[in-house]
Amino acid sequence: MSQSKQKVVQYLNEAHATEVGLTRVLQSQIAMTPRGSYRSGLEKHLNETRDHAERVQKRLSDLGFGNNPLQVAAGVAGGAVGQVLAFAKTPFDLVRGSGGEEKVLKNAKDACATEALEIATYTALERLARSVNDAETADLAASILSDEQKMLDRVLGEIPKLTDAVVRAEVEGNPSYDISKTGAADAARDAGKTATKATRSGTAKAKRTARQARKVPGVAQAEGQVKGAVASEGDLAIARFDKLTADEISGKLSELSQIDLAKVDSYERKNQNRSTILTKITSLRGDEPWAGYDELSVAEVESVLGEGDDERAKEVRSYERTHKNRAGVIKATERDLAKA
Repeated sequence: MSQSKQKVVQYLNEAHATEVGLTRVLQSQIAMTPRGSYRSGLEKHLNETRDHAERVQKRLSDLGFGNNPLQVAAGVAGGAVGQVLAFAKTPFDLVRGSGGEEKVLKNAKDACATEALEIATYTALERLARSVNDAETADLAASILSDEQKMLDRVLGEIPKLTDAVVRAEVEGNPSYDISKTGAADAARDAGKTATKATRSGTAKAKRTARQARKVPGVAQAEGQVKGAVASEGDLAIARFDKLTADEISGKLSELSQIDLAKVDSYERKNQNRSTILTKITSLRGDEPWAGYDELSVAEVESVLGEGDDERAKEVRSYERTHKNRAGVIKATERDLAKA
């Protein structure tokens, strides 16, 4: 490979990596941003960014480098799992109801910095490509560069409005941030509608998709946290929640999965905010023995334990004793550990 082609490929790979990273960042910011012109701009640019990543990847393929492992990352970031990962990146303190305006403003300032980096990346790529007579790569870079410059101008235009919102919330005591109108909340509602529709039509496809996504570490808790912020009493795993005392609710919490604990946590903070319940939830919150564990039946857990991993059996026993305390699972761990 010539030195010039090698350098173009290097710059293309750097540009592609930036686009993949920006896809994740935009998904996260959309999840935290309420409906309005700023979120509309983010959503538009997310689509542009996916397109940019595909176009850069195609150019790499045309140059003979189509098996770039970053292509896989782009696929994940652009798909359903990527959307769920955006939930995981949503700061939990947002659902506690404070500082939302400030965080959105900080995200916008970060977006300006990111766009400036992209502008520099494509400016350099275009210059390099023209210098080595690679007109196709140069034209690609110039086209994407134009989109990035427009996005930077769009975000800069939002900064004054976002700053005014901070002033109203932090100085004048008139907050406007509403997590129930954020991208994460809208996505959670859409997912719930899809699952309900799937159940009614007799297909489990949507449930399998959600279950697969929750196998990503941290996603179950993040999903529950967001859903709890927009949930009604009937959406919670504890029946007649609003009519129970704090002690009655605390006695039932150990039976819940991590996603349901997160839902109750968010719902309680939004409503009565009772310290007894929140403290108990905090003591129960923690990592599952493995990602997706809470979704498994007793038989499925026993099947995994049958692989003979002693450390895993100990983790399962400890987790079960604190949480669901299923007799079948406890007995399975005891049998496995007795064989050790």
